Amino acid sequence: MSETAQPAAGVDERVKEISRFRKALIRPELGGIVGTVAVFTFFLLFAFDSGMFASQGIMNWSQVSAQFMIIAVGACLLMIAGEFDLSVGSMIGFAGMMIAIFSVTLGWPVWLAIIVTFAMCIALGALNGFIVIRTGLPSFIVTLAFLFILRGFTIYFPQTIERKTIIGGIKDAAEGDWLGAVFGGKILTGLFNWMGEAGIIATFERGTRAGQPVVEGVPMLIVWAIALVIFGHVLLTRTQFGNWIFAAGGDAEAARNSGVPVSRVKILMFMFTAFCAAVFATCQVMEFGSAGADRGLLKEFEAIIAVVIGGALLTGGYGSVIGAALGALIFGVVQQGLFFAGVESSLFRVFLGVILLFAVVLNTYIRRIITGER
Repeated sequence: MSETAQPAAGVDERVKEISRFRKALIRPELGGIVGTVAVFTFFLLFAFDSGMFASQGIMNWSQVSAQFMIIAVGACLLMIAGEFDLSVGSMIGFAGMMIAIFSVTLGWPVWLAIIVTFAMCIALGALNGFIVIRTGLPSFIVTLAFLFILRGFTIYFPQTIERKTIIGGIKDAAEGDWLGAVFGGKILTGLFNWMGEAGIIATFERGTRAGQPVVEGVPMLIVWAIALVIFGHVLLTRTQFGNWIFAAGGDAEAARNSGVPVSRVKILMFMFTAFCAAVFATCQVMEFGSAGADRGLLKEFEAIIAVVIGGALLTGGYGSVIGAALGALIFGVVQQGLFFAGVESSLFRVFLGVILLFAVVLNTYIRRIITGER
């Protein structure tokens, strides 16, 4: 054989080369990146003059996106581990109501009410995971049951104790509370005051707040969202536990045979999902100053859709926290952008359905590339 006919050194002829296009295509963040670019392009063209990209407009859709982002991080890690949690929305309503009952009705310090509520939610998340692991039932069924159980308690407790389903007064109770400020305060207020004085951002022209910036600072809701995204991304891509999450969702039996503590991984992911729901609920009650029995409705589905848009497979073992965060950003921008563009807000649900269908089709195609199916 001539030298020109010999294979290059170090190249295995048995390994099939994947084109750069296909390598890019199997990145889980691809759908989120494409969707984000498309959404921002659309609203820059059709809603730029509406104030959507002014300081107040940016803060509006950033806060909505942050809400989706917080619960999407937990849902993403759990779905990669091969499970679902449909009780997230009810957990949000339940957690908010418990904080209100403990702090307003029972008169506990807000910091204690928050800590006890977090402990309860994490314990319920562990119970979800324990039942799924010990019984072998699909997590879809187990968490669907908890969806109804938690929503029922969220309605029953305030009706029994207060004879109403909305409890207010949380802002007054949280005044000066150190832990309440961690969830309901703002940061960088000095920077935003300076930007207002420098004319970089808009200020109020009349009333008692004349001269003050329309955006006072970055709400802790956004800070929590960014922190959870960073934590989830590092955990998933830079740690051994992240490898365990992928393995548990990809092939649980093979992972067990390789020494991966699959049961512990899945239970911890249920607990983390509950933690994210409690963070959402706490930020929400601190912002509104009240808790309502209807809070969190359909949030579990919105979290799952954000994760699917971000590239996660419904079968588990594949996904990206960054992709899920981009999916949440798309949600926030579209929900607020429709208002700024003067489009009927009910079309947001139509958008959810269309983009979910598109994401599932795309992810199915990606799964076939990965597995070699036709």
